[in-house]
Amino acid sequence: MVSTSSTNEGRSTNGGRPPTRPTITRVLVANRAEIASRVFRTCRRLGIGTVAVHSDPDAALPYVGEADRAVRLPGSSPAETYLRADLLIDAARRSGADAVHPGYGFLSENADFARAVIDAGLIWIGPDPASIEAMGSKIRAKELMAAAGVPVLEAPAQPTEADLPLLVKASAGGGGRGMRVVRRLADLPGEIEKASAEAASAFGDGTVFVEPYVERGRHVEVQVVGSSVYGDRDCSVQRRHQKVVEEAPAPGLPGHVRTAMHEAARHAAEAIDYRGAGTVEFLYDPVSERFFFLEMNTRLQVEHPVTELVHGIDLVELQLQAAEADWTMGWPDPPSGHAIEVRLYAEDPAAGYQPQSGLLTALEVPDEPGVRVDAGFVAGCEVSTHYDAMLAKVVVHAPTRAAAARQLAGVLQRARIHGLRTNRDQLVAILRHPAFVGEDLSTSFLDDHPEVVESLPAAPGTREEQAVSFFAAAMAWVERVSAGRPVQQRIPAGWRNVHSAPQVVSFELSGTEVEVGWRHERAGAVLVDAYGEVDGVRLVRAERDAAGWRVVVDHGGVRTSHEVRISGHRVDVDSPWGHLALTRVPRFVDPADQVASGSLLAPMPGTVVRVAVEPGASVEAGDTVLVLEAMKMQHTVSAPAAGTVTEINVRTGAQVAAGEVLAVVDTGDEEA
Repeated sequence: MVSTSSTNEGRSTNGGRPPTRPTITRVLVANRAEIASRVFRTCRRLGIGTVAVHSDPDAALPYVGEADRAVRLPGSSPAETYLRADLLIDAARRSGADAVHPGYGFLSENADFARAVIDAGLIWIGPDPASIEAMGSKIRAKELMAAAGVPVLEAPAQPTEADLPLLVKASAGGGGRGMRVVRRLADLPGEIEKASAEAASAFGDGTVFVEPYVERGRHVEVQVVGSSVYGDRDCSVQRRHQKVVEEAPAPGLPGHVRTAMHEAARHAAEAIDYRGAGTVEFLYDPVSERFFFLEMNTRLQVEHPVTELVHGIDLVELQLQAAEADWTMGWPDPPSGHAIEVRLYAEDPAAGYQPQSGLLTALEVPDEPGVRVDAGFVAGCEVSTHYDAMLAKVVVHAPTRAAAARQLAGVLQRARIHGLRTNRDQLVAILRHPAFVGEDLSTSFLDDHPEVVESLPAAPGTREEQAVSFFAAAMAWVERVSAGRPVQQRIPAGWRNVHSAPQVVSFELSGTEVEVGWRHERAGAVLVDAYGEVDGVRLVRAERDAAGWRVVVDHGGVRTSHEVRISGHRVDVDSPWGHLALTRVPRFVDPADQVASGSLLAPMPGTVVRVAVEPGASVEAGDTVLVLEAMKMQHTVSAPAAGTVTEINVRTGAQVAAGEVLAVVDTGDEEA
């Protein structure tokens, strides 16, 4: 429960809000996927109507069907759709919405959009536009916070080598976009240019600034509603400056630091007469026990569920109350237990965690007490290249931090996620890492523990366990083939009167071909080799079920069950030790499907934003050949070795598919 005082928040007349108390009857969410679904859930519970807007690639996503009404935004890119204020306001008018919730990202922190909503006679579910404007520029925000007595980091006007490392940041937006760490002064101009280009693409504003980079600081943020504080969160575990793991309350903070940080957040909110839900972010230095203002997000945060779970509140409901001027300043009860959230992304670990796109064939997270899943996709959804690659947020609330981390790791490991590579294994490794369990957190966590990033095997389990999983995949494949035979279905697959060479089924795992050799004996099928010889592995049974095949394997007297799903040549194996994604290798390969040596392939679908060389140019290993943009991030395609560029098959602005040959570099070495 939330206790209240007699002081009302959200009654400011700034921004043209009418003096009478508005009532919301239908909300349009000017956003997509997971956050749209999240807002709709609260609206349904409160009896408020809902409107979805969707681009063409998003037309089949779940949130569109969850809304009472849906309006198409013609086009695919954010600039054509979710960044078009005029289309969003027109959609609200056409659908009869009387309020607009911006979600997060896109136009959620755009003061001009907020004003346009209000000027159209609609209710803006967010802070006053003046507050958004005050915090929208990180440069101006730091000036305001310094004036309010909130500690800030000061950047030198003319950086020198002694000031390194430095951090280049976008003045508008967030999420790690338009952000670069600079460790050599000579790199500063180039990194500013790259950060500015990313910021302009993601937020429509290429303004960047430079500040000192604290190597082992912690990212701690405070949730506010109005100027009331609703606890804190730790979001220190990040990759490429994007949050990966978030938790509440922030662990290991000294009591006096927590109190001072909450007070600083309150001063920050009061300095701009803040209304509604927002987050004040700080960089905390555990050594000196000092903290510095980073920015204020004038919107709902991605990680808001952990605060909701430990404080027993609904932040979206509080946003709606503030928009209706029906919310009074209060203080939540102390946090109960601990909540940890992870962001599940469609990313390929083997390709440096580059975003992936394609068909998601399964997304099934165990439904257990304490588990919350906020997902934007379900099985059968297409993940496009135009937007963020986050599939879902998986959250666990438990009595203690240790219990939450252990349960969340187990839930993730047992989840069925097929069709796309994800960061699931890395999340499990983080949650089980001794440093994370021991609360040794910093924004450099993944740099400090490269084994979490670099040593994750392509296949889970020990080598013998991997062989068992390969055997289960092979047995499901041959049983599937046998079940489709028009004749002799009673004869076991692979049966021979006279033994000769073993039967072989070949799979590809992360670019490596693995042959699974097996033979059929009187007691059933037995494994001969996979990753080398493995003794004592035999098939107990392979049964078809509603999802695919359930294969039971005996290894040295210990039986394990494996769920195998087959779609085309794709084979997914879920075992007690994790998930194995395989591709069946055909016995014969069409020569037309092979590519020339030196071909540079698109790592993902995207748009070519720059071609750096021309045919005939000489390049060295690592030189930039071209730059792709996908999911609001830029990805450099580099020369694998020194040579000559013989082909450039694309031009700036071209849309390319994953695996498409972009260019060819002749290295003079056929093997290379």
